[in-house]
Parts: sequence; C-alpha cells; structure tokens
Amino acid sequence: MVLREQTATNGSKVVVQAPHEPSHSERNPGMPLDLGWINEVSINRSAVERRAATLTTRRTVKKEWQAAWLLRAITVIDLTTLAGDDTPGNVLRLCAKARQPVRQDLLEALDVQQLHLTVGAVCVYHNLVSVAVDALKGSGITVAAVSTGFPAAQTPHKLKVMEIEESVKAGAKEIDIVISRAHVLTGNWQALYDEIKSFRTACGEAHLKAILATGELGTLRNVGMASLVAMMAGADFIKTSTGKETVNATLPFGLVMTRAIRDYHERTGYKVGFKPAGGIRTAKNALDWLILMKEELGNAWMHATLFRLGASALLTDIERQLSHYVTGRYSAAHHHPMP
Repeated sequence: MVLREQTATNGSKVVVQAPHEPSHSERNPGMPLDLGWINEVSINRSAVERRAATLTTRRTVKKEWQAAWLLRAITVIDLTTLAGDDTPGNVLRLCAKARQPVRQDLLEALDVQQLHLTVGAVCVYHNLVSVAVDALKGSGITVAAVSTGFPAAQTPHKLKVMEIEESVKAGAKEIDIVISRAHVLTGNWQALYDEIKSFRTACGEAHLKAILATGELGTLRNVGMASLVAMMAGADFIKTSTGKETVNATLPFGLVMTRAIRDYHERTGYKVGFKPAGGIRTAKNALDWLILMKEELGNAWMHATLFRLGASALLTDIERQLSHYVTGRYSAAHHHPMP
C-alpha cells in the first residue's frame, strides 16, 4: 500500500491511500466507464501540433547512440503482412526474417550477436495464424492477429467475437481489434466501452490491442476520449491505425494518445501500451516515435512490453542504416531482402 499526502478542503493535510500500484507485469484490468472523466477531455490543437513539430528537434541521437536506438527499434517492431495476396509462403519468409532481422555479418561488426535480437511480434490475418505459430515455435516471438472485421469493422458483433475466439484457438497471443468508428463519431461511449469489453473477454489470456483508426475519428478530442474508453474497457495497448486509412500514424495523434496513457496510469496505477502503425517506413520515423515515448512516458515505455511499431518496410531501412554505420556506405535495398 502506498500512502500519499493530500490537501483537504479546509486546508489541513490528510493521508490517503493511493490507487492500486500493480507489478510491472500486471495487466490493465479496466474499470467502470467514467463519463465524467471522458467529458473532461480537452485538446488544444495548436499546442499539440506545436509540441509535435518541435519534439524531434529537441532531441537527436547520432553515431553509436543512433545505432543502439535502431537496434532497440527492431525489438519493438510488429513485423506485419496484411495484403490480399498473402500466402503461407510469404508468411514463412516473414517469420524467418523475424527470427533473424539483421544480417549476421552486421551483428558481428556491431558486436551484438550475443543479444539474439528478434522483432517484437509477427502480425497476420486470422487464416495465417497457425502458419506463423508453427514457424515461430521455440523463438519466443509472439503471433498477433488482426480481428473484428479488420480494417473497417463493418461486420456483425457476434462474428467479431467469434473471429477473436478462433484466432486465440489457433495460437495468437495478441489480438489487434478494430473499434466501430460510429460509436466515437456519435458520442456513444457506452456502446464503445461495451464493445471493447466484450472483445477483451473473448481474448482471454491473449493481449488486446485496440485500433482506434485515428484518421477517421474527426477530431483530436475524439482521439483522446476514445483512448480513455478503450483503456477503461481493459485494452492492453491502444493503437493508432489499421494502416489502411487515408491518414494513419502521425505524431499529433501519438501525442494525444500517450498523454491519455499517462493520465490513465497516474489515476489507476496501470500501464497501458502504445502502438503507432501505418506509414512508418524509415529509420528516422522509428527514432521519432522512440523519442516521443521517452519524452512523454519514460524509459519503461521503450520496450516491447509497452511499445510496438506496426510496420513491414521499416525493417529494411533500419538494416540499411546499420550497414551505413558499419561500412560508411549505403547498401542497396536488395541486400536486405524482405518477403
């Protein structure tokens, strides 16, 4: 039990019990929907955009520090393939890359071969979950499945729940669900809460990552409110986008969501993870998001337990940057093949 001092209305000091302080590994259990808290959300758009614009200019990482940050970035990637022409063959190749994300000669030149680097997870459609699970057996790499009518979420709720349950049965340890945007756009927070809570129940022991589709929510305030509702409903992560929207992961969206995570942690004691996804293709993009996490949430959120980067092409550019650090020259992309 943690006790904290608080000022009473009469000016005297009283000692009160703080919110529950869970262990680092304890999941967010959620809480009853608090509409008062939701309605308190206020976003200054110009201030958010100004902060986002200056965020990456206030901190830079160079030389060996940049190489170290890029290696960290690899460990938080959700290596993803969500294409209409996905086959078991290209998922097998993706899983092989997940196991060995950087060429062995580069690892040896960097003297980090002993770290046994892997990505954070492999993310696929439901029908390919079992293929990925078999390919990654013994690696410790998690398989994530997109679900609930991804990417538009325009399917019956009963089918969404069944899809989650089937993916969990197939071996997925993480489920990336998509919320119904209409609940946000109409301000029906109870419906959104109930929807995500039912998804959390269907996930069981599998972790739930709630995709907000931020580019389709209309306002930054809606993004902030939806973030809180998702966490109240028990989301283990909140995620920006499906990668299929016109506007996907941007730093202003990320700033609003990370501030919501910080607020939730301060009030409840529970840490919720964050996953930007969509349009993250370059090593610089990865560094920008790592800087955001360090500046807004601290070092605890720079590990795969609480931070992921949803990406496919990103790993190729990171590997090219590491090659440049080792050799002083940029290698062609075909020297760092992806499936």
